Amino acid sequence: MKIALMDSGTGLLPAAAAVRRLRPDADLVLASDPDGMPWGPRTPDDVAAHALAVARAAAAHRPDALIVACNTASVHALPVLRAELEPALPVIGTVPAIKPAAAAGGPVAIWATPATTGSPYQRDLIERFAHGVDATGVPCPGLADAVESADEAGIDAAIAAAADLTPRTIRSVVLGCTHYELVAERIRAALQQPGAPALVLYGSAEAVAAQALRRIGAEPAPAAAPTGGLSVIFSGRPGALPDVALAYAAGRLLARNSADTADALSG
Repeated sequence: MKIALMDSGTGLLPAAAAVRRLRPDADLVLASDPDGMPWGPRTPDDVAAHALAVARAAAAHRPDALIVACNTASVHALPVLRAELEPALPVIGTVPAIKPAAAAGGPVAIWATPATTGSPYQRDLIERFAHGVDATGVPCPGLADAVESADEAGIDAAIAAAADLTPRTIRSVVLGCTHYELVAERIRAALQQPGAPALVLYGSAEAVAAQALRRIGAEPAPAAAPTGGLSVIFSGRPGALPDVALAYAAGRLLARNSADTADALSG
């Protein structure tokens, strides 16, 4: 079994780690676009073009499924990717976990990039899944970029700025960018109020990983010893897991629990 994941950068790590935990025997292909990142400021057509190039590079290695582990690409490129690759290659998009967060009751904060916060896409999700729930969109300028470069001071500053915009009454937070899941506990620490019930964070990685397995008819099969390989593609070029990935638990898990982290995409 081979599962490919794509993003502009390290935002694919949480979903990749989730797949690794569910199926340690799965070979993983991580396809990113360091030459073209960040995708957020690009026009929708430009995002779709970059995402399609990354998806084609991943598809060349014949995975059984492709996870689009990026909210921006899922919004702007999913129809294009599915039109070209399906039904031969199932394509699984990423949607912010507004529905389960709202179902658990508000108030809810939705942390996302400035481009996503207040966008028609996010407003539609709130209207569809959180109607009648107190939901606040919180823009997080600079957070994804700081996470991408593992800039510790930048991460702290961006989280603090977003926390200042977040109502103190919230019970849960939707992590509306896949990069944010890499620093989830730091977000929790910045928002947790003394004496208040434990804050609940809602990411997408686990649900997306489980959906990928369902699409290919596979069941979770955790095992003590991983046997799956790990391959990396940078803007179409063979690569290796970057050092910045090791700054995060998900990246360290992939490096530690891979049969061959130096696979140069030879087949």
